[in-house]
Amino acid sequence: MKIPVGIVDDHQLFLKSLSLMLKSFKVYDVVAEALNGKELQEKIAQSPIVPSILLIDVNMPVMNGIETAKWMAAHYPQTKLVALSMNDNDSVIIDMIKAGCCAYLLKETHPDELEKALHEIHIKGFYNADASNINFRRLLQSEKESVPITEKEKQFLQYACSDLTYKEIASLMFLSERTIDGYRETLFGKLKVQSRVGLAMEAIRRGLVNL
Repeated sequence: MKIPVGIVDDHQLFLKSLSLMLKSFKVYDVVAEALNGKELQEKIAQSPIVPSILLIDVNMPVMNGIETAKWMAAHYPQTKLVALSMNDNDSVIIDMIKAGCCAYLLKETHPDELEKALHEIHIKGFYNADASNINFRRLLQSEKESVPITEKEKQFLQYACSDLTYKEIASLMFLSERTIDGYRETLFGKLKVQSRVGLAMEAIRRGLVNL
């Protein structure tokens, strides 16, 4: 049985192209296509099948990606939500993750990575491109889950999952920017990630921050 997926994107050409690509993977059935969150609500109400995975464009008219993700998380918590973005704006993507998305993908993502990401999302319920790109991560599976995080590092993580700049975080924590850079680099190593978004996703997944 094929995995039901849905796509919400206000660019019709991209929506149709992505739909065709997903179908070409042979394991997905596109059961919902919508141009914005409001149209998605109507489509789901009329369909007997709710998508197992829903790809959501960040920027849409009428009802944007964050609003759509929040609505889906509240009404269909079993659906795995994936943010689609034209750029890797940290604060916007983190907002999508906080709204309920378990992964984010850039629209320029290679089809091979898209297929890999969707497989991991279906099987594991989560996909972090940062962590997945580090080959030795799985060899450290047990270690990474029990890595010690200090209280100061947890405080930094909480701020890092917001739209504050690193300079603003340093001010709030009464620390120098160099010290904050040190926290960031240390946590990149501990959580096996390479970016602020990757850091936020791991922190949220592990329950290290309160949303």
